[in-house]
Amino acid sequence: MSAVADRLAALGLSVPPVAKPVASYVPALAHGGFVFTSGQLPFVDGALVATGKVGAEIEPGQAHELARTAALNAIAAVASVVDLDDVVQVVKVGVFVASAPGFTAQPAVANGASDLFAAAFGSAGRHARSAVGVAELPLGSPVEVELQVAVRP
Repeated sequence: MSAVADRLAALGLSVPPVAKPVASYVPALAHGGFVFTSGQLPFVDGALVATGKVGAEIEPGQAHELARTAALNAIAAVASVVDLDDVVQVVKVGVFVASAPGFTAQPAVANGASDLFAAAFGSAGRHARSAVGVAELPLGSPVEVELQVAVRP
């Protein structure tokens, strides 16, 4: 087992199968020493865990967990194109939060993803990040996470 998989196992998690794309794109693409993931939704066993806007139908704590689930799916997307132990740095994380009017705690929601990357990749999991409130996300998802990582040549 890889070091990343071991760290995830210590959290009671495992890398899931890569989520099937919901449109015309690939889950991840390796290029020039980097892997770029497409936006990942909080799918579990092929089903979206929840729908709705954070701050209305979805509580912030639940959204934090959904961001963690989407982040795990982003890790799976990376693992679909490279060995996770070849990741040398999580470079940039983008977290999109379907937000009800007036909801401004997107950074707290995004911490669900950021904290998982730090736990999974150790010091290489520290990253730059954007946490963006949006009106709508695909399929009514409350969150979407995209990831860019640097890998060994």
